[in-house]
Amino acid sequence: MFLDLVSRRYSCRSYQSAEVPQDKLDYIMECVRLAPSAVNRQPWRFRIVSSEADRAKLCQCYNREWFATAPVVIIASAMRDEAWVRADGKYHGDIDIAIAVEHLCLAATEQGLATCWVCNFDADRCKNLFALGNNEEAVVLIPLGYAADQPKEKSRKPKEEIVLS
Repeated sequence: MFLDLVSRRYSCRSYQSAEVPQDKLDYIMECVRLAPSAVNRQPWRFRIVSSEADRAKLCQCYNREWFATAPVVIIASAMRDEAWVRADGKYHGDIDIAIAVEHLCLAATEQGLATCWVCNFDADRCKNLFALGNNEEAVVLIPLGYAADQPKEKSRKPKEEIVLS
C-alpha cells in the first residue's frame, strides 16, 4: 500500500558502499520523468553523480561525513527560464522540482534504497564545479544508496492540526 511506502521513506544519513544497480537507477529516473509539473513544462535536470572524483567535488558543496558515504548523489536542478509562472508572478519551478524529487525518493524506497533531501549546500559552488548553465539552479542534492543506518521514529503533527474542515 502507498501508506506503507510513505511510512518507510526516511532521511538516511549513512550509506553502505555497495553500488546502486543501473536497472534500479533507470527505474527511479523513469518515475521522475513521469512526475507532474505546472503546464507540463518539466523544468528540471537531474545529474547522476557516481564517480569518486565527482562525489568528492560535491563534498566541497556540502561537507558532512555521512554525505560522503553515499555511492550516488543526484543533483536536481530547476531550469529557471523553462518553469511556468502564474499570472501574479508566482514561480513554479521550485514546486515542480519538489514533486519530481519526492517521486525520486519514493521510487528509491520502493527499490530498497535510501535517500535524504539536502538543501543546505553551497549552490553557487555546485553550479561552478559542475558547469551548470546560466539558467540552471541546483535546488537539492539527493544522496542515494543502500542504508547503513536505521530510521528513527518520525515526529509528525497530528492530522487535526494540519487538516482543516
